[in-house]
Amino acid sequence: MKVALLMSGGVDSSYSAYLLKQQGYEVKGFYLKLHDKEEKHKIFINNCKKVAKNLEIDFEVLEAQDSFRQKVYNEFIESYKRGETPNPCALCNPLMKFGFALEEAFKQGCDKIATGHYARIAQIDGKKYIQEARDKTKDQSYFLYAISQDAIDALIFPLGDMLKEEVKPKAFEAMPWLGSLETYKESQEICFVDTDYINILKKHLEVEKEGKVRDLKGNVIGTHKGYMQYTIGKRRGFNIKGAHEPHFVLSIDPQKNEIVVGKKEELATFSVTALNKSLSKDFKDGEYFIKIRYRSIPSKAMVTLKDDKIIAQLKEPAYGVAKGQALVVYIEDKVIGGGVIL
Repeated sequence: MKVALLMSGGVDSSYSAYLLKQQGYEVKGFYLKLHDKEEKHKIFINNCKKVAKNLEIDFEVLEAQDSFRQKVYNEFIESYKRGETPNPCALCNPLMKFGFALEEAFKQGCDKIATGHYARIAQIDGKKYIQEARDKTKDQSYFLYAISQDAIDALIFPLGDMLKEEVKPKAFEAMPWLGSLETYKESQEICFVDTDYINILKKHLEVEKEGKVRDLKGNVIGTHKGYMQYTIGKRRGFNIKGAHEPHFVLSIDPQKNEIVVGKKEELATFSVTALNKSLSKDFKDGEYFIKIRYRSIPSKAMVTLKDDKIIAQLKEPAYGVAKGQALVVYIEDKVIGGGVIL
């Protein structure tokens, strides 16, 4: 069986290639060239080539920069412009990694597609679903909520049952030459951001325009550095006159370049609405677990699907619910769908 492996040039995907070969698969490595950071691409492509040569697998670079810019990067910029907090990885996965790359893999005769993601595949009544990884601290199921059923049916996650801390030692033991791979300076989780997303926005938008800070009553109580520099729940970076306790961003008004702040208890919400992206039409309203951010703890909620909206009524209050982030619905540890928070 032929498997397309999406390679990043790092240890996780390199060890995934090794494991797949050990399991008897014919492996074809693909590197997705998405963003415009050529220094990164050069280093990681060279790493992939070294891995492919040592493991004797085919390797190919897929050029997807134009498509990525149009479908993911530009939406990232526009989302901040609208006063939202985007989730580009959750958008990239269905459109690029398990959209564009999956189609190319099938064209080249691959039966399956694999990645170094920390996630698993599980079945409920014969249907496959994304499942949380064994390592809950590294679980990436949240970012995979919107990928197609065709992608899920073809997916293999070689690292899903492993702990992150054990992968590197095992990889270096199996492939001593991995130590010669080049590394890139530490980056944020978003592939095209090296230091701060503000540096990306500055290339396209005016992000440092001072604006007013208001309280819930509409009183002007301070100033901020530009609305795009804030997300719901942020508690720093703005000036409040005579404040003696922490204030948090409660809402953002992009048209007026204003933010509203308040105390933590004013940040609490028991209801979250999202634009449905992947809950099936036969979804049954009821109690489920939900996540409203990648690092958030799963919360119990009554979830209903009404037209194209997912409405979650939480048992306990959520804090820092931001437009543009993903609302992901789980049955225990299995992803059944989700949407973009409105």
